[in-house]
Amino acid sequence: MKNIKNGFNALALAAMLAFSGAAFSYSTQEVNINTADAQSIAESLNGIGLKKAEAIVTWRTEHGNFSDVSSIDQIKGIGLKTVEKNKEFIKY
Repeated sequence: MKNIKNGFNALALAAMLAFSGAAFSYSTQEVNINTADAQSIAESLNGIGLKKAEAIVTWRTEHGNFSDVSSIDQIKGIGLKTVEKNKEFIKY
């Protein structure tokens, strides 16, 4: 009986991990950081949640459009690593 319970627990864990993969998937969606809303930015870029996406929109509103991909690293909490892993998806 103990083996059946352990087997069931292992199966349940495997199923949870299989179905939770979407939460860790990487984006392949392009986004224009000069026109997109915060929700679209957050859904499109890796390592950019809603708070950082809102900061992108706020910076854009206060300073004008981004002129290149690397200028996004001027926003607090967004560093070069985040820019590098998203640069092929960021349009401006």
